[in-house]
Amino acid sequence: MADSIRVGFVGTGGIATHKHMPKLKELEGVECVAMCDVAEDRAKEAAAKFGGKVFTDHRKMFDSVDMDAVYVCLPPFAHTDAEIIAAQKGIHLFAEKPVALTMDKALEILAAVEKAGIITAVGYGPRNTAPARQAKAFLEDKTVVMVTMTRFGGVAGGDSHWWRVMAKSGGPLVEQTTHGVDMLLYVLGDVKRVYANYALRVLGDMPNLDVPDAQLVTLEFASGALGFVGVSCALSKGAGGGGTEFILRDMRVSLGRDGVTLTPEGAAELPPLPEVPHVDVQFIDAIRTGDQARVGCSFREGAKTLDVTLAANESAATGQPVVPHFAKG
Repeated sequence: MADSIRVGFVGTGGIATHKHMPKLKELEGVECVAMCDVAEDRAKEAAAKFGGKVFTDHRKMFDSVDMDAVYVCLPPFAHTDAEIIAAQKGIHLFAEKPVALTMDKALEILAAVEKAGIITAVGYGPRNTAPARQAKAFLEDKTVVMVTMTRFGGVAGGDSHWWRVMAKSGGPLVEQTTHGVDMLLYVLGDVKRVYANYALRVLGDMPNLDVPDAQLVTLEFASGALGFVGVSCALSKGAGGGGTEFILRDMRVSLGRDGVTLTPEGAAELPPLPEVPHVDVQFIDAIRTGDQARVGCSFREGAKTLDVTLAANESAATGQPVVPHFAKG
């Protein structure tokens, strides 16, 4: 590998240009060499700010530019072969969440990246925060009775936006609340059974929308803990919110952006808030050292999160509990 890590992007929209590219620009020895987007103007704008050749076809980008790493920042339905091509060429992969729209595609990519032995990372934020790490450290030797996690927000995008279409986004749980589900898996471990109930109660009059505006999911963790996830996208005028609560014997553990809070106050001693490197720093460090363990979320772990959310979709459609793929052994 060259002294400078050469990075390409497939998808140069908001998360790429507002989060990843600025952080990579701060890092010494990292160079953006290719920008690919189906919207050429968007790719040109990113290249003007951060560097790199411009493409509208990722296959041509992979064929003509030498890269050490690639970021795939695409909507769920657009995950087709970019990750697989990267693996076949030995290019390290950072995939934005969710990692695919179907488990068949996620498993196809997983097989390719693990066969290639490349470093992988998935852009899950909550598990890579100091509070989540603090909660995991505190809870790892305790019996969690149950956890509740809620996310209440609005509808993303305009009338023609792909987010509103179940066949393109997978719905709010798969596309947005995936962050919260991933955090639960990080803290509490694998899920062995999922049961869900969805409804479209008040947003049926919105153009181009068929995603549910109410989603209730029950999780049974391998540890025996039970989980409840409540999701709604009915609040588009600033009334959103949510939170995460772990229930122990005689204690409630609240996980927030600023840290962990115990109720009653003083019920136990918390470990200190750890320092957690930015996800892009983790990825670049892992590439430099060849140490996958430096990454907070590997592609396999990202695929497990997708697995749970897609199992919820299946359960809601069939009315039956579903065992996720990875729980089947």
